[in-house]
Amino acid sequence: MATLELPLPVLCGQLIIGGFTSTTVPESYLQHLKNGHRGGAILFRRNLPDIATAHQNCQAITNASQPDLPPFIGVDQEGGRVSRLPAPFLKLPPMRALGETRDYDLIRAAARAVATELAAIGFNLNFAPVLDVDSNPQNPVIGDRAFGTDPRTVMRAGVAFMQGLQDRNVLACGKHFPGHGDTAEDSHHALPVIEHDRTRLAKIELPPFRAAAGAGIASMMTAHIVVKALDPDVPATLSRAICGSLLRAEIGFDGVLFSDDLEMAAVAARYPIETAAVESVWAGCDALLICKDLDAQDRAHQALIRRAEQDSKFRDRCIQAAQRCLRVRRLCPPHPVSAEALLTIVGSPASQRVADQVAQAITEARAAADEASNSPNLAPAAANDTRSNPLQSQGVDPTGDGLISPKKG
Repeated sequence: MATLELPLPVLCGQLIIGGFTSTTVPESYLQHLKNGHRGGAILFRRNLPDIATAHQNCQAITNASQPDLPPFIGVDQEGGRVSRLPAPFLKLPPMRALGETRDYDLIRAAARAVATELAAIGFNLNFAPVLDVDSNPQNPVIGDRAFGTDPRTVMRAGVAFMQGLQDRNVLACGKHFPGHGDTAEDSHHALPVIEHDRTRLAKIELPPFRAAAGAGIASMMTAHIVVKALDPDVPATLSRAICGSLLRAEIGFDGVLFSDDLEMAAVAARYPIETAAVESVWAGCDALLICKDLDAQDRAHQALIRRAEQDSKFRDRCIQAAQRCLRVRRLCPPHPVSAEALLTIVGSPASQRVADQVAQAITEARAAADEASNSPNLAPAAANDTRSNPLQSQGVDPTGDGLISPKKG
């Protein structure tokens, strides 16, 4: 393996993406960035009381990072109930409502508008789209965060949303691999278990992730779930069978793989942070989210260093992970605009026009669905959907059967 010329504490630090509880970035966190001991940060609503503070935090993180180690600055800005940034930032409706429109050009345009505002503030990573298929009405955590209840809609809408983000230099992150849609428990509080066999997974859960990988998504995020047919022993985040054999070898994804937050109970209640960090990297995760506890971040960092000192194969795995992270971070570093320019971009008339178009499309789609449900002679919209397919040019099969041969010529 090619050597990444970084001291071991810096090498391992590039794999840690932390969060914090304060409104502004703690000095200790900025020092870690200056030392190269963090690979970036994830910000939440608690860190983003207003747009000016969000901008200042992104500037602080960017300025503290070494020039050749640009940071990930990420946020969960999905739309609907998972929207971290306050007004006047463009807030989209839930992904379910976007999926109902089946207007994939509009979904792409909506994501571009979100990305334009995110990039101006200083974010270069949006932990979206959700690629889970909402196939369980009792699911307490996914629901309307998913684009739909069928893989075809989720595939098409998810790829369109991803393309819109990345068109405007914001990295997309598809989540939650290998699919959190059919669970009855929330992995923030418990460890969900999926009982489906591989045939069912291949037809329902996996197609959106295959499609996104084929379309060039920059990153994905694991799910803290046990999928018995794939690995009955450990959560997906810690599973080499799922992160390695399935996602890397079978699906062919070579982007950055984020763990979901290692402080979530599905993992934290079963594994010390030191074990979770090392085993997640061994499994195939390239970046570890530890979203609140600064001490846990330090302990995870030290655990990676200790294991890399003891095991050359683990050090090689850390090198591979850091190379993947740095490749996309250097291609798409954060570039916060000036405070003056920010005022003209966030909440701009262009963003409002997109919001109005989305609202109108949702109203029309729901009216059409109501009309169809009241008329036995009208087939459901999905069956008669003749809009152009954004996946065909990406070499992805929109029927849900995964990848097809890329176009030639």
